Amino acid sequence: MSAYQFESLSNASEEPLARFDACKNMARGYANSFVDDDHRLDVARAFCAVLVTSYWNRINTRHKSSLKVFPAPQSAMCAEITHDAQQVAKQTGNIIAQFPDIDSGFLIGSIYTAMLPVAFRSKLGAYYTPPPLVERLLDLSEEAGVNFGNASVIDPACGGGAFLAPVAIRMLKEMGGATSEWQIRQIIKRLKGIEIDPFAAWMTHVLLESVLISLCIESNKRLPAEVITVGDTLNSNLNREFDLVIGNPPYGKVTLNSKLRESYKRSLFGHANLYGLFTDIALRIAKKHGVIAYLTPTSFLGGQYFKALRELLTTEATPQAFDFISNREGVFEDVLQETLLTTFKKDSKSPPSKVSVLVPQGLNEAKVEPIGNVDIPQGDGPWIIPRVSRDAALLNRLKEMPTRLPDLGYIVSTGKLVWNRHKQQLRSDKTKLSTPLIWAESVTNNGFKFSAVKRNHVPYIEVLHNQQHLITKQSCILVQRTTSKEQTRRVLGAVIPQEFIDQNNGVVIENHLNIVFCDKISKVVSEETINALLNSEIFDRIYRCISGSVAVSAYELMSVPLPDCASMEKLQKIIQKGSDRLSVEQFISKLYGESKIELAKSSEPDNNI
Repeated sequence: MSAYQFESLSNASEEPLARFDACKNMARGYANSFVDDDHRLDVARAFCAVLVTSYWNRINTRHKSSLKVFPAPQSAMCAEITHDAQQVAKQTGNIIAQFPDIDSGFLIGSIYTAMLPVAFRSKLGAYYTPPPLVERLLDLSEEAGVNFGNASVIDPACGGGAFLAPVAIRMLKEMGGATSEWQIRQIIKRLKGIEIDPFAAWMTHVLLESVLISLCIESNKRLPAEVITVGDTLNSNLNREFDLVIGNPPYGKVTLNSKLRESYKRSLFGHANLYGLFTDIALRIAKKHGVIAYLTPTSFLGGQYFKALRELLTTEATPQAFDFISNREGVFEDVLQETLLTTFKKDSKSPPSKVSVLVPQGLNEAKVEPIGNVDIPQGDGPWIIPRVSRDAALLNRLKEMPTRLPDLGYIVSTGKLVWNRHKQQLRSDKTKLSTPLIWAESVTNNGFKFSAVKRNHVPYIEVLHNQQHLITKQSCILVQRTTSKEQTRRVLGAVIPQEFIDQNNGVVIENHLNIVFCDKISKVVSEETINALLNSEIFDRIYRCISGSVAVSAYELMSVPLPDCASMEKLQKIIQKGSDRLSVEQFISKLYGESKIELAKSSEPDNNI
């Protein structure tokens, strides 16, 4: 760390945020110099212990107080850091103390997570919530009926205190002119946090006391340790209910032992995801008519693995609001999933849920763009929710469209070949024993084009006698399973002609493709008709309202509402007449009740995988 860098940290003419960013970059660079993950974790905690203590001391100085910082856990004492690193940590604490209280938890937490080993951060699902998202979720909680003047609140995965400190601030505002002693007793009684990382729990405690410091001084009373419990919420036996369960629960798949799987079986279908389990926990510990307010990925809205959770949510609670977060790459570091704020009210039936887009604009600002209202049906099916205002009316019409692909005789499966399990059978040249291998790059904007030019791709595979199940001999529609952010269409399909299949005595389809095929002897409509529908602008709009992921799943494709059989037969006649794309698109749009269609200019590359 150079003298110039130290000077820039001390330069009062620099904006605090610019100085903070410089500190964060130095902290990350210092952590990156340690290869061993265990050592890096110890260093991250030692660095942040100095930072948080410096922050606390500066807050104390401002209040002309000499209160000692709450004792740090032993995990913060496992490593020594260099003198230069200590100076940077102290300066960082001083700089963060210049920001509003609501920013402090996020700023400190973002440095802690930036220094953590990647594997440790991933295991904990540690991503700290920016202040505008916290404030918006608190606003949505109030709109759902939470009164911070008397509500009991828990964050079951409180991290570094990004939610609890702002909740305490709102509680104080609602308590008005009560005595300091009474106010702090109320905070202790009504506010609770649980955190599995002892060091993060300590940071929460210090940050919470920092926003209560005036009360602590006036009442001569400190925040007791039991307000923030160190523990694994999944294994906790919480015997208390709360008016509000709030937070940014950890994300990521998790393997459960038999006891935990049995405990959470009501919300599980297939593998478990941490934020799904924390949603189940929230339903258990929320009071009757209590509110659940979470920031999560959007994947639970449509993913097959969340079927049971969706049914549980609509059985025990009612969705109140959905705020989709735009510009996610600038909100959470290293997170590319679409995320949203949601509120649910337990044991309550209410009007349609409000849907909005939240556009973060800097550290403390966000713009809310209303989209419309939506009814969430009971059951385990996907929740189709508009992402833009023009889709709100469209999605309301979909309620009257019960037809799905299976009703037309088509089902969707995944390509049967996992190529890296059959490397020895892959061939670059055609032989008597080889079969064409179909990769996702063969699905283009202009239809099917046999291709294998991408890295690690070869055009053929020799199928063994006991592997005949890998061969497809029936014409079908191939839909890319993974699309890129740059593509204007999420759903991209192409018909693989029967003629091509017959010429090669079958093909093998790789598992980055979905296969849409007719499982009936007689077809209601042809593959070409289904393909035209799947590739239409309006189908893509609807699909995006089910899934925010770049992954295109078979389950979600079969969940999209379709025109009925008679309408699809009319569409087939239009296609058989040789109508141009615009005419076909306009006809499909009318089947969905849309009178106007504008074709998007196709800017995506032909191949994506």
